[in-house]
Amino acid sequence: MGTKWSLTIDCAQPARLAAFWALALGYTEKPAPAGFGSWEEWFAHHGVPEDEWDQGAYLSDPDGEGPGLSFQQVPEPKAAKNRLHLDVRAGGGRDTPWEERWPRVVEAMERLIAAGATVVHEEALGGRPDHLVMADPEGNEFCLL
Repeated sequence: MGTKWSLTIDCAQPARLAAFWALALGYTEKPAPAGFGSWEEWFAHHGVPEDEWDQGAYLSDPDGEGPGLSFQQVPEPKAAKNRLHLDVRAGGGRDTPWEERWPRVVEAMERLIAAGATVVHEEALGGRPDHLVMADPEGNEFCLL
């Protein structure tokens, strides 16, 4: 069995970025830890100052299969290209026939642009579009395929 892991994304606006990624991945807000009715209860119990409660956001895969995502507020802006990125397989990935996959990619692109993403560029393979390199609302690159 592999080691469980999660991904933390540094950002300026954790709640806004978490909302974007919840839409992009079909994730939901991570429930508060067992024994607590809300994250606010958990924060208060652990002595986290109230002015720090909005400095993070947490998402989980509703099916319990994918890794958790955390968003933590940092003071500095993104400065360079990501060294790590997500491949969002909204079209089903390359195992799905192009004729089925590409319309799904285009639909997801339109939905994500409406949520604040931008298209960085389109990649072609074999003379037809293969995937899109996009950026989330804070400029973090990801691929849509």
